[in-house]
Amino acid sequence: MDAPLIAITTSELRSKEDVRRTPQGEPPHTEMSLGLAYVRAISAAGGIPVVLPPLPETALAPLLDRFAGICLSGGPDLDPSTYGAERHRELGPTEPDADRFEIELAQLAWERNLPLLAICRGSQTLNVARGGTLIQHLPELEQVTIEHRQTEAGDAVTHAVELDGDSMLAGFTGTRIEVNSFHHQGLDRLGTGLRVVGRSPDGVVEAIEGIDRRFVIGVQWHAECLTSRPEQARLFEGLIEAAAQPDFARRARAA
Repeated sequence: MDAPLIAITTSELRSKEDVRRTPQGEPPHTEMSLGLAYVRAISAAGGIPVVLPPLPETALAPLLDRFAGICLSGGPDLDPSTYGAERHRELGPTEPDADRFEIELAQLAWERNLPLLAICRGSQTLNVARGGTLIQHLPELEQVTIEHRQTEAGDAVTHAVELDGDSMLAGFTGTRIEVNSFHHQGLDRLGTGLRVVGRSPDGVVEAIEGIDRRFVIGVQWHAECLTSRPEQARLFEGLIEAAAQPDFARRARAA
């Protein structure tokens, strides 16, 4: 069977003032940025990764006709206006155009029952797309006793996550998994059609799944940095296996 096309979002934008000019390079201008770890993880799992920049929403439906799966990547904070909240004093820089694009992408993917793996910000985007809300700054909560934004490298694990035994995610990783952590925001009210399937020891939501979806998984950690660990690589393998099922493959070829 042909390798499925997997769209990877990128919401990390750099202004031209922040771009370092290199000898013989092109003039600085606003750039999109995505860690190559996402591309490598999907390629290693058997998919063909295609990076999606923020585009006009009218481009979404024709684009999705060509893809068999979606990976919502990490990135900056979501603007709280997307879920009806005021800005917190600790809110980081936001990219409203990227927010709108990715929320609509997540919603359309849900409606089409496309396989979807959402990572860190991507998990938060999925929740907001389904009508959920976010905690804007975890460290101010009394219950939070873990450093959820680690200073160690991305391939270092810093805490565990306990997963529900009946979850799809646990079928790939087992019921306890060691993870990295690079977020200061988290899930608050859960969106429609989602359920919590994993928490850190201090109770912060670390994993969600779509109810009655073929493959919709959101994780708060950066699994793409940990694929040297088999249980983390299996997340991407699960996405590719779901995307490679015949109905998705036929639709992608027809498009």
